[in-house]
Amino acid sequence: MKLLIADDEIDVREGIRCLLNWSFLGFTICGEGKNGQDTLDQIRRLHPDVVLMDIRMPRLSGLEVVRLAKEEGFSGKFIIVSGFSDFSFAQEAMRFGVTSYLTKPIDEQELEKAVLDVRQLLTEEQGKQKKLVQYRDRARESILYDILNHQASYPLPDCRDLQLEAEAYQVVLYTSYNQDSTQTTWDFAGILRLANHNHNSLDYIRIGNHNVIILKGDFALRRFEELADHYISQPQKGSPLDGLFLTYGRPVCSIEQIHISYDDAKRLMKRRFFCSFNQHVLCYKDMPDEIQPEGTGFIMENTYSQQLSDSIQSGNRQMMSDVLEKLRQALYCSGLEISNIRHYLADIMIQVKSGIIYAYGNPGTLFPNNAAIIYTIEEKYYLYEILDFFTLQFEMCMNAIGSPTRDSVLNNILQYIRHNYQEDLKLGTIAELFGYNSSYLGKIFTRATGRNFNACLDEVRIDNSKRLLMDDNYKVYEIAQLVGYGNVDYFHKKFRKYTGISPAKYRKTHAGADIKMSAP
Repeated sequence: MKLLIADDEIDVREGIRCLLNWSFLGFTICGEGKNGQDTLDQIRRLHPDVVLMDIRMPRLSGLEVVRLAKEEGFSGKFIIVSGFSDFSFAQEAMRFGVTSYLTKPIDEQELEKAVLDVRQLLTEEQGKQKKLVQYRDRARESILYDILNHQASYPLPDCRDLQLEAEAYQVVLYTSYNQDSTQTTWDFAGILRLANHNHNSLDYIRIGNHNVIILKGDFALRRFEELADHYISQPQKGSPLDGLFLTYGRPVCSIEQIHISYDDAKRLMKRRFFCSFNQHVLCYKDMPDEIQPEGTGFIMENTYSQQLSDSIQSGNRQMMSDVLEKLRQALYCSGLEISNIRHYLADIMIQVKSGIIYAYGNPGTLFPNNAAIIYTIEEKYYLYEILDFFTLQFEMCMNAIGSPTRDSVLNNILQYIRHNYQEDLKLGTIAELFGYNSSYLGKIFTRATGRNFNACLDEVRIDNSKRLLMDDNYKVYEIAQLVGYGNVDYFHKKFRKYTGISPAKYRKTHAGADIKMSAP
């Protein structure tokens, strides 16, 4: 604690210096006052904890020094030393808040006791003040929590009382970039304070697993944006900022709107799954304009697995890339929980795998088993990693099947028809899939096979319908649908054209032939 000695006689000041072992008692003598005015000036400049002062000094008396210092807010303690033992002096001194009143000549034991008493009093007051500061900080932190979560059901204190007065606010969340790391995250709030040269330009609070920063004022917002743009978005390897991942919400202009910026930042933190390679920052501008609520249609479609299977079978790498990009964009705007996206992607891969194995067998046993597919997708942190896994598997599969050439394309088309005849196949669709002009493909198809595309498709469908007619479990209209004819009458017409009889008669005739052949 700091002690100021004040007396107009230098011998008295020197005597007080030597009277006690001040360092042992826990004090440092920070200065000496030569008169009343000089003592008041040093109190203002040095802010001592204790002033040991004579009551009678030139220019200002000791009591006047006490009164003026107290009026200016001085919170230290006074020990008055006087050559007078008049009770009225002591009474007046105590009224001004003097802790002890000692008479000259100073008794060493009395002075030591007075000093120890004032030290004990100061220690107790400091403890109480520390607790008050802790209570105030906890109360302020609780208020900040309610403001961020829009849960303040009570009138908010004045912005100045909360030290939140500013023309603009923005909320930043940060965590470790390495999601596997157990290391402590860098103190980004401290980095920002240094960058702003102002400890009141932001507030920091920990909420759950989130490190939350509330930026206050236009300068703080601009300084943060500079850091985010130039140093965090592509940080230097090994730098403190390289270990950070952060999100930030939109700027707002009142404390009642801070929760909006916080909600933005929280939603973005949940969307980290959609980040690209080495992306360290997600901004409120990165949020899609429209996010579909969960369960809105596309999740139930099988179009992506079918299109990917088609691109593999046709060796169309551009189509595969386009479909994966379309899938990425659809998931980005889907509003689905990340766990559901993972399940959906695993379903797509398994469906593609099933389609390829059905058409070709497992070419070179390239596809992992289903459990391995699910595990691989679950362990990836980012969507781009999963789509890279898809691309690698599909490329390996295309290489094993063999990319189509001009000489083999017709065989590949015929094979595609044989495995997909039940779909609504069109020459234009097939041509686009294999990268040909539909008119040109139609001509070379007819020239090579001796029949046009539709006739070839009808032959494949009728051949498969003959096989199904041998099974009494299917009705004729069901067989029509199974082989790709939506209209049963049209199926009858086509069947008669290629066999000369109706489907029912074909079933009856061939079923009877099978019975005769099996009789003893």
